[in-house]
Amino acid sequence: MSLLEGKRILVTGVLSDSSIAFSVARLAQEEGAEVLLTSFGRAMNLTRRVARRLPDPPDVLDLDLTDEAQVEALTVELARRWGRVDGALHAVAFAPADCLGGDIMKANWSDVSTALHVSAYSLKALAGGLIPLMGSGGSIVALDFDARQAWPAYDWMGVAKAALESTARYLARDLGKLQIRVNLVSAGPLRTVAAKGIAGFATIEDTWAGRAPLGWDTRDAEPVAKACVALLSDWFPATTGEMVHVDGGFHALAAAPQQEAEH
Repeated sequence: MSLLEGKRILVTGVLSDSSIAFSVARLAQEEGAEVLLTSFGRAMNLTRRVARRLPDPPDVLDLDLTDEAQVEALTVELARRWGRVDGALHAVAFAPADCLGGDIMKANWSDVSTALHVSAYSLKALAGGLIPLMGSGGSIVALDFDARQAWPAYDWMGVAKAALESTARYLARDLGKLQIRVNLVSAGPLRTVAAKGIAGFATIEDTWAGRAPLGWDTRDAEPVAKACVALLSDWFPATTGEMVHVDGGFHALAAAPQQEAEH
């Protein structure tokens, strides 16, 4: 039997075929899942176009996770279509330009609050919309970029990712009684649409190539997708509140001290 045979999986965040979410949707289908995608606004046409490249082109539902009415509508629509949901991928993040670039003092609260709302609180919003449909339990997996240290140019998105990590732990605490698991997959840097919007991404990318003991291919989302699909399956029934690193082992190594220049 395939890993997700008979499962119904909701996938957010598909913008291109290079995105992690696209790889998760494709692999989930290959492992037997029925998949629906979400998108909204100007990205909707992009998502619909990319959806046609999946093995079984899925429908794309309208969902802005910062809009409570749309989250409520999602619950109603999923109940009508499926009756239940077994798992979901949260792959939603955004920060205005002033929140990135290497100067954390530049952004105002309006921009920072947008980054936190879209990139962290949206996980709680998604979970709230799915709880009525996960009567027998389920799995929610969110994409992360390890926020335990400061990264070049990542600024308030790093703060938002730290908030996402904390949100996942508290959701794991409160939803465990419903047998709903909430986990994070912390991926190494990949050349996605999101990465292109981060000034200084090349610096992070170059650092990874030199330090990850297993090596790291910034063009290959497959390892990350496999971890997500595994967590969406029944093979991790007692794992929640966890951050699974899929980064070639980069996170486990300390940075080598810089050599002092010879005089």
